[in-house]
Amino acid sequence: MSSATGLGGRREAREEALSFLYETELTGDPVDDALAARDVPPEPYAIEMIQGVAAEQADLDALISDNLTGWSLSRMPIVDRVIARMAAWELRSRPDVPTGAVLSEAVEIATQYCAEDSPRFLNGVLRAVADSVRPSE
Repeated sequence: MSSATGLGGRREAREEALSFLYETELTGDPVDDALAARDVPPEPYAIEMIQGVAAEQADLDALISDNLTGWSLSRMPIVDRVIARMAAWELRSRPDVPTGAVLSEAVEIATQYCAEDSPRFLNGVLRAVADSVRPSE
């Protein structure tokens, strides 16, 4: 089993993807160009997430926006928006990752990197996203 498939490995990969996606959000650099410019490539799960979020960003943004109440995606801080996209991508594209794990990891990462209210806000938004993407759970 590779390190990126274990719980600790996925957490590290998520943090690596967050850092990378945050950077490309700020710079506007295409994800593939930014990946190619790296001396050391990210973990495989991080690459999968980075490329998945980049390829599906418009759909992910629409999904998140549909589940925001009294708020808009553009008003969200960049880090919050990137975490929401990553979690929404995992919920849609990785049915092998349990919903609880996706939500828990997003909240824990938000607790570490975001403003004080962000974890609770993201938990609510992502719970609604999960309910719409994985209604049987």
